[in-house]
Amino acid sequence: MRRPIDILSAGELLVDFITAEFASTLDEATLFKRIPGGSPANLCMNMARLGNQAILIASVGNDDMGTILRNYVARQGVDVSYITQVEEPTTLILVTRSAAVANFQAYRGADAMLAIRQFPYSRFEEISIFHTTCFALSKNPAQRVILEAAEKARRAKCQLSLDANYSEKIWPERLEAQRLVAELSRLGALVKVSDVDWERLYEDASPSPDAVIDHFLKMGATEVCFTLGANGCWVANDKERHFLPGRAVEVKDTTGAGDAFWSGYLTARLDGKSLLDCAIAGRRMAEIKISHFGPLPDKVERAAIYADLI
Repeated sequence: MRRPIDILSAGELLVDFITAEFASTLDEATLFKRIPGGSPANLCMNMARLGNQAILIASVGNDDMGTILRNYVARQGVDVSYITQVEEPTTLILVTRSAAVANFQAYRGADAMLAIRQFPYSRFEEISIFHTTCFALSKNPAQRVILEAAEKARRAKCQLSLDANYSEKIWPERLEAQRLVAELSRLGALVKVSDVDWERLYEDASPSPDAVIDHFLKMGATEVCFTLGANGCWVANDKERHFLPGRAVEVKDTTGAGDAFWSGYLTARLDGKSLLDCAIAGRRMAEIKISHFGPLPDKVERAAIYADLI
């Protein structure tokens, strides 16, 4: 049964400075465009754009950019009651605009300064999905408080969701990252992992899709989505697995495509769609994002992500 709050997303809200032109390395870049970012924040805003009720838990600096970010997220229809402003500066990331995998450099500050008091435990029974990311889990105190909140969310029968967006640049302790991904899988998370994430996290450049899927399902994940960029994705649970091919689309910017995909997938799941239909909705939302440079429009009609469903 669907709950009043569709998703609570915990983790980074930050500023992406994305190169104005396509670039392979930051050394090539001279001009950047400022865009609100952070995977949990992107997901939350995309869910709100699709008409879902969304809460973001994040920390930004007690500075102009922190205020700008908080106000921007609020304008997208997200509940920002649990976003705090702290003394550390707002986190920023330099990102190359890319048609494939972006290069980036993070300058971290406020994003990791989450506190347990930010989590509305009294409302957990009203929440359908509790989502977080490897980036959010990569540094304390955020790591500690998100894990504690995830345990309590699970006890309140929230569905956990994890974007395993691992990068050694963000989280050098690879074995620790593997352990925490396993822990959230054990709690029955929906796990989204890209081929790039998998290679970075497990140092395995050419896994079979079945090996990836089985890895997470055996640890206890409820569903696994293994994305392959332009080549499509695999989706699976313990009863079925499907491959969905990618489709040709004009690429203007791939930054945030994974977050867009997951917002479409989760929206369809909340709407009671089948496993394959969730993947189809996710693909369509990713296509909409890839065809835009920067954030999506303030509202995306839910019917748009279901256009390909029979």
